Amino acid sequence: MRLDDTPTPHLFPPYPMAIEIKSPREIEAIRVSSQMAAETLCLVAEMLRPGITTEEINTFVHQDTVRRGAIPSPLNYHGFPKSVCTSVNEVVCHGIPCDRILKDGDIINVDITSFYNGFHGDTSATFYIGEPSAEAKHVTEVARKSLELGIAEVKEGARLGDIGAAIQQFAEAQQCSVVRQFVGHGIGRKFHEPPQVAHYGTRGKGDRLRPGMVFTIEPMINLGGWEVEVLDDDWTAVTRDRKLSAQFEHTIAVTKSGFDILTKRFAPLKHSEIYPNFFPAS
Repeated sequence: MRLDDTPTPHLFPPYPMAIEIKSPREIEAIRVSSQMAAETLCLVAEMLRPGITTEEINTFVHQDTVRRGAIPSPLNYHGFPKSVCTSVNEVVCHGIPCDRILKDGDIINVDITSFYNGFHGDTSATFYIGEPSAEAKHVTEVARKSLELGIAEVKEGARLGDIGAAIQQFAEAQQCSVVRQFVGHGIGRKFHEPPQVAHYGTRGKGDRLRPGMVFTIEPMINLGGWEVEVLDDDWTAVTRDRKLSAQFEHTIAVTKSGFDILTKRFAPLKHSEIYPNFFPAS
């Protein structure tokens, strides 16, 4: 979701400002959709290699989503032409699959959202294609850790600003930057709904978290500056300085005891979770 006052409805759709508290039954329905998206993402991981095109990824995601009885949420969403977003190297988000061939050393974020039985589930990860450069490894692992730290802030009574502050503090300490123009979002019966979840900010600010809130956390981390620009296709967002960008995303429910990752995966993600000790445990 885009965060500014630019009239770009497909990136920043209008909606009422009230935050919807989901019932336990609704959260379980979102979990089903979220697990579908997570399982498809794991299967995409298996097929990634140098020489594959992003259109091949789109074809697979579409077929696998439909095979599960779901609908790919991005397809035709405010005119988006494909079933998945594939964002390569300097592309921050909303990359449109095409005949682009992935090369050794590329990084790619694959962002999958499944709509099933009236509810959406949204997840993404950045993958290594072949052998990554030191810069590619750094920005990807900073993005991965940023998501983990953001999720760790989720608990009853916390503020949305706590999430952004934790992410910003870590990413900037690693000499990276946090994208401002695109944020996480509430999710449920609608693909995008309140609240907006910025990945930068100030502790103690923003809406207070309550059990039953469901939203995505999806930090976009740049190797260079945080500024982005949208290309002429009105979708593809790239870093203004054309340096690398990486992103990870989960759908999260706030619970009485903390948080529940609805898009949780149950095995390491191939071609992505391959440097488990990049940031040693403190």
